[in-house]
Amino acid sequence: QIRVFIQRWTFEGDALPKAERKFFQLGMQKTTSRNAVLIFVAPREQKYAVVGDVGVHEKCGKEFWKKLVIDMREHFKKQDFNRAIILAVSEVGKLLAAHFPRTGDTINELPDEIVQE
Repeated sequence: QIRVFIQRWTFEGDALPKAERKFFQLGMQKTTSRNAVLIFVAPREQKYAVVGDVGVHEKCGKEFWKKLVIDMREHFKKQDFNRAIILAVSEVGKLLAAHFPRTGDTINELPDEIVQE
């Protein structure tokens, strides 16, 4: 369960607290397996954060998140925000597929569209 949120307006401070609030505002903590991940990108501020629910954290550990953030940073330095998002979706998708494989009765609990504000 991956969602992408693009923050269009500017803000002060770190992106992680904003991303955590947005995670809950979007109701992402309500998935059955607690396996939702929000990729939060603020291109104007050149900031980003990735927030995973408790079920994901139990499976992947801190090293996954550290590596993902470092890899995304390389694209942000080049202002290639699209590539950063694609990378994050791909890596998180692989993680979720490995630990939360789809079954015949799996339903998509969250909307697929990118949210922009």
